[in-house]
Amino acid sequence: MDAVTLWQRYQDWLYYHGELGFYLDISRMRFPDSFVQQMQPKFEQAFRDMAALEGGAIANPDENRMVGHYWLRNPDLAPNPTIKQEITSTLEQITTFCQQIQQGEIHPAPHQRFTDVLSVGIGGSALGPEFVAAALAPYNPALEIHFIDNTDPEGIDRTLHQLQGKLANTLVLIISKSGGTPETRNGMVEVKQAFASQGLDFARHAVAITGTDSLLDKVAKSESWLATFPMFDWVGGRTSELSAVGLLPAALQGIDIQQMLTGAKVMDDATRVADLKTNPAALLAMSWYYAGNGKGEKDMVILPYKDSLLLFSRYLQQLVMESLGKEKDLAGNTVHQGIAVYGNKGSTDQHAYVQQLREGVPNFFMTFIEVLNDRTGNSPEVEPGVTSGDYLSGLLLGTRQALYENHRDSITITISEVNPRTVGALIALYDRAVGFYASLVNINAYHQPGVEAGKKAAATVLEVQKRVVHALKTSGSSLSFPELAQMADAYDQIETVYQIVRHLAANHRFGIHLEGNLSQPYNLQISIKN
Repeated sequence: MDAVTLWQRYQDWLYYHGELGFYLDISRMRFPDSFVQQMQPKFEQAFRDMAALEGGAIANPDENRMVGHYWLRNPDLAPNPTIKQEITSTLEQITTFCQQIQQGEIHPAPHQRFTDVLSVGIGGSALGPEFVAAALAPYNPALEIHFIDNTDPEGIDRTLHQLQGKLANTLVLIISKSGGTPETRNGMVEVKQAFASQGLDFARHAVAITGTDSLLDKVAKSESWLATFPMFDWVGGRTSELSAVGLLPAALQGIDIQQMLTGAKVMDDATRVADLKTNPAALLAMSWYYAGNGKGEKDMVILPYKDSLLLFSRYLQQLVMESLGKEKDLAGNTVHQGIAVYGNKGSTDQHAYVQQLREGVPNFFMTFIEVLNDRTGNSPEVEPGVTSGDYLSGLLLGTRQALYENHRDSITITISEVNPRTVGALIALYDRAVGFYASLVNINAYHQPGVEAGKKAAATVLEVQKRVVHALKTSGSSLSFPELAQMADAYDQIETVYQIVRHLAANHRFGIHLEGNLSQPYNLQISIKN
């Protein structure tokens, strides 16, 4: 396609939203006009599906619940007055609580103020808050935020080390809808022990964000924690950033959460337009469908050219892959749907995997994210007439062109700057695009049976571990792995028994000891040494 024709295609497909200062360019996706016409009936259905979703239809039949994260940024759309009141009162509660913390009205005796906040959660209870903190935290935040987002002991130690000497001034957020998520529970237990080791009353520092009457809710109330905030049944983890899950930690840092909500609301309004060409989320979904033939045949590479948006691809991994990665469609057919997402940032990736993207396996489509404003204030010239920001812009445009010339398709999203309003808009844009795409491929975007299967499998392993330890303690002698597996009633899981024992021995647990050649697991002897 020659330059003049490509320029015309750019103008034909460029979407611009003036209030948000937002551009979407899908002109470098090579879909023909016939494809757009072919997709029209599917989008007519998708627009109806999205309207039904927002109207309160049961969108997650597995759990018999509505999906209403859109109501968080526009409570007037809530399907009944009770839900509207829950949203508005929670937002008021967040605002009041954060003011009291920041002004010292709620403080950790005998100190005058909280200086840090430690957020303990996983998945949707961590990825959104981490992304927003990286994108929007002020240079001098009201409270400095830290995260425990895994059950890795060394990772927990590293985070607690950052709080050495500051634990007495640290507010702790425990975020879990059920209160039974093992990783979050483990983090809470370890943080409680850290507070106790310094003679601090954990309850005087603790806040719960959880479901009403959950295990965590009951613990928080029985121990008289500082506050509890609700996680609504109709908000899934990966779409919870604009609920208390994300708004509370953001507000504690001094981020303008009302602007985040406003940006999301404005983008939601833009993506309710029942016209493919003037609906940015629909345009994204159509581009994804075209790129992967409606079957996820190509990966989605997210490449923001702004350091503050580094974690956006990580946030989108959960949103897109957990929503769209499904074995069955709504009719029960086996379809194995999904779109793999990865990314880092530009121009770091000019020196990493762009070489493969341009010349290697063409199994992806790119999404560039451009930020027009380089920085607050003027930029020095790094060479005559050129600033660092000019280089960054040139690298983006050059890479986009180089990829297109080698038949690699791309989408470009442009925002004026990274601020609460534009970040809220980006969150809403991808929320909506995922919903549209799910309708196009006829899957349920709002459940995650694969995640639950993984949790159940982990629980099974821990049950085997209990039986293994019991068998060793009662054996009175050293055992081979086949003997141990037999005693633990786990011979059909002998490899798992080996891996459990190897881990326990490496961590000096229960006095477990391995004897023999470690390269020959079958001949090893296992014993307990006091």
